[in-house]
Amino acid sequence: QVQLVESGGGLVQPGGSLRLSCAPSGTISSPDAMGWYRQAPGKQRELVAAITKRGTTNYADSVKGRFTITRDNAKNTVYLQMNSLKPEDTAVYYCNAKKSGSYFSSYDYWGQGTQVTVSS
Repeated sequence: QVQLVESGGGLVQPGGSLRLSCAPSGTISSPDAMGWYRQAPGKQRELVAAITKRGTTNYADSVKGRFTITRDNAKNTVYLQMNSLKPEDTAVYYCNAKKSGSYFSSYDYWGQGTQVTVSS
């Protein structure tokens, strides 16, 4: 079973930056979309940013202008550059990769999550 492996989380001061990375543990066919979600304590998991195979992006209003999602299609890897971080960005960040199609070709993979803490 393929898993997504995230890295780059940690503790950062308000106004600081972090870069998250996510790559599959094995070989997968190119995802239709890859994205980052986050879940803060006591809250539901929410979409942070997503990117299609063609590079179309979508961001949560709360991160527009501060976060940038990019993707390396050759490696099926996705990145999230987070700038001007705020305490309310504190959460566990999860990577996701989706592919639609037949029963045998479709998938919906998730990472194990990486903690991002924004605090002084």
